[in-house]
Amino acid sequence: MPSSRTPQTPRTSVASAAVSAAAPARRGLAKVPEITVAFWLVKVLTTGMGEAASDWLGETSLVIGGAVGVGSLVLALWWQLRAREYSAVRYWTAVSAVAVFGTMTADITHVVTGLSYALTTAGWAAAVAVVFTVWWRVEGTLSIHDVDTPRRELFYWTTVLATFALGTAAGDLTGLALGWGFLPAGLLFGAAMLVPLVAWRLGLSPVVAFWSAYVLTRPFGASFADWLGKPAHIGGGVGLGDGLVTVVALAAIAVLVGFLAVTRADVQTRGSAAALEE
Repeated sequence: MPSSRTPQTPRTSVASAAVSAAAPARRGLAKVPEITVAFWLVKVLTTGMGEAASDWLGETSLVIGGAVGVGSLVLALWWQLRAREYSAVRYWTAVSAVAVFGTMTADITHVVTGLSYALTTAGWAAAVAVVFTVWWRVEGTLSIHDVDTPRRELFYWTTVLATFALGTAAGDLTGLALGWGFLPAGLLFGAAMLVPLVAWRLGLSPVVAFWSAYVLTRPFGASFADWLGKPAHIGGGVGLGDGLVTVVALAAIAVLVGFLAVTRADVQTRGSAAALEE
């Protein structure tokens, strides 16, 4: 006689189903933008703005500058990290705050310790390498398309901060310590940015190419900001003033980010991520 009981699901199947159901909850959409031309434009602007704003605040008042630098960083990252999905306004606000704080960190390292720009540049390069190594060992990926968990996002922002500090030190090393001047230094870093682009086209890993270019954008933007803002006797500057450069850069950032926020042209999709990493 057939049993009237309902067949029992094996415990292993139940456990597997529970794990599968829980997996999407632990990972969400990537909280960083797709890499487009607009991304690089805004990124370069934030590097220049961070350099000019940090110097401007420092010249105005070290206490006020420090309070603005630390306060804006904490508030911007808190706003970004608590979000569940990507927002152009949140993201670029955080990048701008990191740009200012990262510049201050590199400058303070040089001034307080008395170390040369060559040593601080080497030190921050080592810091970036350590962050990348730990991130890779823990997560097994450095792709921005995989920044979809809280821990990966923390690794991402730690890396961004370290690259801003490295770029500040490298820009001052070439523009001031080596005596090249800010404009030649900026042109040098601009040309260097083309190397990972060409290498990517020739088959270099997109992840390696992205982070190589990302690191180089910092001294590139900072060198041009210093060239525009500093007087002629400091690195051959134009002398427009750090305050004016800061305001103009912030206005340009606001326009571009506003465009991205409205069009959502930089929101990542699974299809675009897969295509870029093939």
